[in-house]
Amino acid sequence: MAWAASFQSPVASLILLAVAIPNVADNAASSPLTNIQISLHESDPSAGNQTTGEGNYTSYVRVAVARSASGWTDTAGTVVNDAEIAFAACTGGSDTISHVGLGSASSGTGVLIIGGALTASLAVSSGITPRFAISALSIDVT
Repeated sequence: MAWAASFQSPVASLILLAVAIPNVADNAASSPLTNIQISLHESDPSAGNQTTGEGNYTSYVRVAVARSASGWTDTAGTVVNDAEIAFAACTGGSDTISHVGLGSASSGTGVLIIGGALTASLAVSSGITPRFAISALSIDVT
């Protein structure tokens, strides 16, 4: 079974923009997520949690993106970032980043919501600042 085409965009908007799906799902929890935490990974995190294969260069931290229309744009089930997502510059060590994750926690285990491979791996070493330009991080739920 697959998501109905008419439901793909509402699901993406619910998760990333906090837009309710009338009579199905809403954002009325006592403390709903206000940010989606973006994480970098050295391997596919999909079978684990937000720390699975996570990057660990010196000064690495996850980046928060608002769970709203100021953080993301949904066009028919393809969601893109509305602003540049820049991680801290590497100040030591090195990583080869091949995947990105979107999760619930700013640090620690966290729930991995979405994970996927980058188009090309990124070698991170001292002075390198990993970043996604506007609309470069694309999540397709179709």
